[in-house]
Amino acid sequence: MRGSKFFKHFIIVIFIISALTACGSSSSDSENDTDVVMGHIEFLSEEIGTRVAGSEAEAEAYDYVQGEFEAMGFEVLHQEFQYEDEDNAVITSGNVIVVKPGISQKEIIVGAHFDSVEVGKGASDNASGVGLMLIVAERLVNSSVPYTIRFIGFGAEETGFQGADYYVSQMTDEDIRNTIGMINLDTVVGGDKIYAYGGSDEEGWLRDQTMLIAQNMGINLETNPGLNPDYPAGTTGDWSDHAPFKNAGIHYLYLESTNWEIGDQDGYTQTVDHGEIWHTENDTLEFFEAEYPGRIEAHLDAFTRILPELLLTLEVPEAVLASAENVERRRSFPVHRYMRRDGQPFNQHE
Repeated sequence: MRGSKFFKHFIIVIFIISALTACGSSSSDSENDTDVVMGHIEFLSEEIGTRVAGSEAEAEAYDYVQGEFEAMGFEVLHQEFQYEDEDNAVITSGNVIVVKPGISQKEIIVGAHFDSVEVGKGASDNASGVGLMLIVAERLVNSSVPYTIRFIGFGAEETGFQGADYYVSQMTDEDIRNTIGMINLDTVVGGDKIYAYGGSDEEGWLRDQTMLIAQNMGINLETNPGLNPDYPAGTTGDWSDHAPFKNAGIHYLYLESTNWEIGDQDGYTQTVDHGEIWHTENDTLEFFEAEYPGRIEAHLDAFTRILPELLLTLEVPEAVLASAENVERRRSFPVHRYMRRDGQPFNQHE
């Protein structure tokens, strides 16, 4: 559906009603959402612990996400994939997918990876993103939403966005044309500030709508200020699950917690006090509670208010709907087309 004026106005009327209802949530509801997400983070990072791609622990995380979706009443779709690691060993992982139908069949993807690196427990990176995805799905399961939402838990992000890359590789041209955007939730807590990124110019419409929602809520949500010329203001690097979608011509929104004003001003140095927390032994709930009491809860409170509101009131520009019909699959990339957060390329697809 390309969205005639009548259809667009119909959607707006329906969502004014839905949004007014949703906006009536109290501060106690927000606190409860934060508590629920904290429970997800605790289970993934403390009960399961380190969740390296292809490991039994990653499979446990997969099962946990599946079980949470099923408890909400969703029918779960499974997408298993394999790849070779740097030692040419075959690694098996998977993506767990559910679909929340909307008034429009056009889809927006909300994704978060559930694996982690070997060091630390992956509390912020990325049990926090998974927890946020799960609470948003729970909040919206019985709500009327303007666009169909596809929630995806991605496997094997830390080894080169393998899950997201595989998912995109299986999309048909029609799937790509039908996807209006991808929202990536990766390390949404723990840094000095919270951020939203998107594409350049008109491709940053998801970021712009998100920033406006935060502003109206009185939430201090920032974006990359563009201090580093390698990363223009409002954008970010190709170092997370948004990258394969971006490279397929799908517009993205990336929510994160870090600090773009310190270090190399590339968003890699998360905190003034401790530098990087992701991919270190400090990525644990115990560390955050000792060094930054209340920080995780504050970041979750902000994102659990912003993201559902975005999905309930999403308005896709007519130019975006029109251009989506003409998206061309972009497949001619060099082997090292993605980078690690430290700027080094992944050795994938070799």
